[in-house]
Amino acid sequence: MPSRLLERFIVLATLLASSLGSLPTAVRAQANEQFIPLLVHRTGPYAPGGTPWANGKQDYIKLINAQGGINGVRMAYEECETGYATDKGVACYERLKGKGASLFDPQSTGLALALTDLARSDGIALLTLGYGPAASQDGGVFKWSFPLMGSYWTAADILVQAIAKREGGPERLRGRKITLLYHDSPFGKEPIALLQARARMLGFTLALIPVPAPGTEQKTAWQQVRQSRPDYVLLWGWGGMNPAALKEAQAVGFARERMYGVWWAGTEPDVRGAGDGAKGYHALALNGAGLQVKVVQDILRVVHDQGLGTGPRAEVGSVLYLRGVVIQMLTVEAIRRAQEHFGKGQVMTSAQVRWGLENLNLDQKRLDALGFGGVMRPIATSCHDHMGSSWARIQTWDGRKWVMGGDWYQADERVLAPLVKEAADRYASEKKITRPTAADCPAG
Repeated sequence: MPSRLLERFIVLATLLASSLGSLPTAVRAQANEQFIPLLVHRTGPYAPGGTPWANGKQDYIKLINAQGGINGVRMAYEECETGYATDKGVACYERLKGKGASLFDPQSTGLALALTDLARSDGIALLTLGYGPAASQDGGVFKWSFPLMGSYWTAADILVQAIAKREGGPERLRGRKITLLYHDSPFGKEPIALLQARARMLGFTLALIPVPAPGTEQKTAWQQVRQSRPDYVLLWGWGGMNPAALKEAQAVGFARERMYGVWWAGTEPDVRGAGDGAKGYHALALNGAGLQVKVVQDILRVVHDQGLGTGPRAEVGSVLYLRGVVIQMLTVEAIRRAQEHFGKGQVMTSAQVRWGLENLNLDQKRLDALGFGGVMRPIATSCHDHMGSSWARIQTWDGRKWVMGGDWYQADERVLAPLVKEAADRYASEKKITRPTAADCPAG
C-alpha cells in the first residue's frame, strides 16, 4: 500500500474507532481510556449557540485521538442533552459522573451554580470557561471550580474600560448613563455586582433592564431604553435574545455603535440575521476565530477531510466552535499536566485532573505549538487563582464579519479582588469551608 494511502487509512481507522461515525453521541470508555462527559444543549431556543460549542469540543477529541491520544491514552466521550435546563443538566451530571468522569463543562451558569456543591462533594472538577459564579476564581474556597480565562465580573470590568477609553478616560464616565439589558437568569444577573461597584467608583448611572427567558420578546425593554436615553447599552444575552436585541435597537433608533455585548453575545448567529442592521455593534472576544488558525487547519485536514466532522464544515473556525475547541484543549492539557505529575500514559482520576487544572502553565510557545497562536493569551493557574487569565479584546461587526480590535484589555484586579474575596468568604462561611494553609497553598 503506498505510504500516503496507508497514512490516510490509519487516520480513518483511528477516527472511526473514536467517533462511531460522525454522529454526536458517545464513545464508550474502556479501562485504558479517559472518559470525557459532554453536557450539551443542541435543542431548544439556545441550540444555535450550544451546537457549534459542542461540535468544537467533539472535533478536538477526535483530532487528539487521531494523533495518538494524550501520551497514548485515548479519550472516550458521551453527550447528554440538557436543553439549557438546569434540572435536566443535574440529571445528566448524575447519570455520567459514575462513569469515570474527568471533569464537567456545564455550559450554563445556572447549572454551574447547581453543580458547585455536588461537584465539591463528589470530587469532580467543573470547568466554566468565561461563565459561572465569578467568586469561583478563588481556588482557596472553590477547590473544584475553574472559571478559566474569565468570569462575568472580568467581562463587565473590561467593557467599562473599553467605554472609558472611547470617552477619553475613566473620569469622562462621570454623569454618563449605562443600561444593562440582561437575560433574567443567573447568567444575566452575575455582572450586576461588578457594574454597581464600577458605577460608584466612576460616577456613572447604571440602569438594569431584565429580559425574561428565552429573551426573544423585548419590545417593552426597548421602550424603556428609548425613554431613558442611555449613553450605552450593555447586552448580556444568549441565543435568540441577541439578534432580537439588535433588531429592536434598530427599530427604536438606538445606535448600534453604542451597544457592547458580553462574549456570549459576540458570535456569528447573533448578527448575521441583522446584517447591516447590526453594523457598528461591539462585543467582547474571549477567543479568536477564523480559518487561518492552525488548529482549525489541523481539524479540517485530520477530521473533516476524512468525512468525520461532528457538524457542518462551514461552522469550523466560527467563534463558538473555536470556543468549544479551546475548552477541550484546556481539558486535554490539564490531563497531560496531571500525567506529567502522576504518571505518563495513565488514565487520570478526577482528583488528578483537578490537580492538572490547578497547575496549568501554557505560555505563548506552548500555545503556538498546539496551534492556538492568536486565539488566546497565555494562561497559568494556581491553588489561589483558578482563572489563570483575565484578558479579552473588543470586536466590531462591519455588516459582513467580525473585525477584531488590536487592543487586549485585562480586568483590573484592584477592583475585582475585594469583590471576589467578599463573595468567596461568604460562601466559605455558609458551607463551613476552611481555606488551605500557607503550607498547602503557597502565595505567589
